Amino acid sequence: MTTTDKKANPVRSREGSQRVSTSNETKKLKRAKTAKVSVGEKKNKEDGGVILRIRVRAYESKILDSSVKQIIDTAVRHDATIVGPVPLPTEIKKYTVNRSPFIYKNTREQFEIRVHKRLIDIINPNAKTIEALTNLSLPSGVDIDVKML
Repeated sequence: MTTTDKKANPVRSREGSQRVSTSNETKKLKRAKTAKVSVGEKKNKEDGGVILRIRVRAYESKILDSSVKQIIDTAVRHDATIVGPVPLPTEIKKYTVNRSPFIYKNTREQFEIRVHKRLIDIINPNAKTIEALTNLSLPSGVDIDVKML
């Protein structure tokens, strides 16, 4: 394969003329963009901002969505900044069971349990927000993990 067969991205230099960039230069540009994002995230943490990370899990997605909406409404009512809800990947547990122990031993049944998850970040919560979230009554079958970052 010759150099003319390869696709290249045209990049303008300071003089305004076009030149062809190599794959190494594009990788460096992508790294520089991601580095700028990570620096911005560090600045938010260095400012002394507290982040309340809430991870909600349930077997039924409708109950999960209603409880997440209830959490968000409570936080908005107390003037908190909210990021999310972010849907996390559904965890699927599969179980295989023999149908019969004797004659039909080779036939099997499969069962699965799906665990739906959501992530909510509350940035700089005040005392009233945290108190309202602790007094919140959610339906059974909803598991909540709260972390302070």
